Amino acid sequence: MLKRLIDKQFKLVENNTNVKTEVIAGITTFLTMAYIIFVNPSILSEAGMDYGAVFVATCLAAAIGCLIMGLWANYPIAQAPGMGLNAFFTYGVVLGMGYTWEAALGAVFFSGFIFLLLSIFKVREWIINSIPLSLRLGIAAGIGLFLAMIALKNAGIVVSNPATYVALGDLSEPAAIYALLGFFVITALAYLKVTGAVMIGILGITVIAMLLGHNEYGGLMSMPPSIAPTFMALDLWGALDVAMLSVIFAFLFVDLFDTSGTLVGVAHRGKLLDENGKLPRIGRAMMADSSASMAGAVLGTSTTTSYIESTAGIASGGRTGLTAVVVAALFLISLFFAPLAGSIPAYATAGALLYVAVLMAGSLAHANWDDPTEAAPVLIAALAMPLTFSIAEGIALGFISYAAIKTLSGRFQDLNPAVIVLALLFAVKFLFLD
Repeated sequence: MLKRLIDKQFKLVENNTNVKTEVIAGITTFLTMAYIIFVNPSILSEAGMDYGAVFVATCLAAAIGCLIMGLWANYPIAQAPGMGLNAFFTYGVVLGMGYTWEAALGAVFFSGFIFLLLSIFKVREWIINSIPLSLRLGIAAGIGLFLAMIALKNAGIVVSNPATYVALGDLSEPAAIYALLGFFVITALAYLKVTGAVMIGILGITVIAMLLGHNEYGGLMSMPPSIAPTFMALDLWGALDVAMLSVIFAFLFVDLFDTSGTLVGVAHRGKLLDENGKLPRIGRAMMADSSASMAGAVLGTSTTTSYIESTAGIASGGRTGLTAVVVAALFLISLFFAPLAGSIPAYATAGALLYVAVLMAGSLAHANWDDPTEAAPVLIAALAMPLTFSIAEGIALGFISYAAIKTLSGRFQDLNPAVIVLALLFAVKFLFLD
């Protein structure tokens, strides 16, 4: 009876799979992305948020996103608070622009709500097709470089310098040594295709630091911490400040393209596309993503998005939403491992951040470097993010440079209305609103 209900819900036979295969796929996906349980609270706590509450919010937001994706969209695609967006939340919006983390959560909520509307009214495809590929590549790479800068800074490998702005830190310090060792180990394990390479690297460095007396063991399991410090703490009114519009746009823009790219990439790997090369039920998948972002903002975490690590589960045979439901269950079980998460030092997660940066910066390989009008905006968008310490500023400068260079090169016909409007709006912001 139960088997028939599961098959009816997830269409296992139709997708040529079974419960055992889907469970194994779910466990595999979870192991490849479980690092977010440690990394997300570490990053958001620097914005002044309660570490324990963010830990709970991270697990719950991921579980909600996976459940919606699995039960409604029926795809083996997992969700959790996104890397890059959490860094922008803390270092760009709160520490950089001076907004409260409550207002930043409000911006996340509004971006999720707009994303939901775009999905409902099917505007998303028009937006995605309106943004040049070169800008998408530059933004993805820029987020990677932004993460790399944060990782190097947190580990003390890169430090400030009044003469040169940045300089090499003291590599003999334990934090720098542990961060680099973690990065080396994670990269090597990933190359060897070891499942859970990132999590193994984080936990391995944590244990080594404990054994050498550089870190304290906080315990393994306990009841989940209270979510009260962040639950329903979002400031919607504060997020409506005029200057916050660019922040909301940045959250929305990055999530939109990150999600669409991940969905198509994962679906292609799992042969889930139809005969026309399109993803059936993409609207449901998009709405699952946006709904999870809104729920996450209410709970107390940054934007929730689809994870490319889902390809690990698909490679293990996952083909239906049951895989995502298994991931959701594992995130809920993780709620009881808060002491372990609290024992993870910043330098242990720095290596993971640096490795994720490598993956994201890889998009530069797909840019058209033979065409300066395409290559220049890619480089400007990519470099602007780490150098201004802001994803939003990088996006803005990318759009402005793309429109200006195309126009001055006599290729105005390459521009579409969306790019022109956005470039003008960003230019007005820099000239009159900053």
